[in-house]
Amino acid sequence: MRLARRPFLDARALAAAALAAAATACSTAPPSNQSNACAIFAEKDGWWDAVRDSERRWGVPAHVQLAIIKQESSFDDDAKPPRKKFLWVVPTLARESSARGYAQATESTWEWYKREEGSRFARRDSFRSAAYFVGWYGDKSHELSRIDKDDARNLYLAYHEGHGGYNRGSWRNKPNLRATADRVADRAETYRRQIKSCRKRLDRHFLWFF
Repeated sequence: MRLARRPFLDARALAAAALAAAATACSTAPPSNQSNACAIFAEKDGWWDAVRDSERRWGVPAHVQLAIIKQESSFDDDAKPPRKKFLWVVPTLARESSARGYAQATESTWEWYKREEGSRFARRDSFRSAAYFVGWYGDKSHELSRIDKDDARNLYLAYHEGHGGYNRGSWRNKPNLRATADRVADRAETYRRQIKSCRKRLDRHFLWFF
């Protein structure tokens, strides 16, 4: 009896293992060293050409894109806002916002981006899509809020508050947000220096790959 059933059990075990492997493959682990841009791009194939292409398209530097994505999600493709709490204690099923993915873009802003750019298949859990989105939003901030494209601090404030909120100065009464924006600017400067030291190597790898 056992011998007759063993192939069936083995097939089920193999199927379960295959499903587990597929589930793992669908999620990308964050970089192991998030404080060093060169290490991030060395570990994550395709990430350098994603921010590089976005930089060329939108004019927002690679180090600024990387600093904003780091702040928003710590490079977690499945990042979500905290759950709302009932009576400030009990977590509910609802999230604090519809933000999701690498760039923590809200559903409405992501749809705006897809409509304007014709990017029907852009996904918030795709690093390339997120890099393009951050570049696009920085370009919008330059257009609507007159922020320089390499001004990581103010680009982040506009990213967090929206262009209307930024233009109204909603961030001025939010000391925690201002402190966060300062950290984004500091990290962007660190990433800028690091990328400067390895950019030629990254570009050579990009050209060799193609």
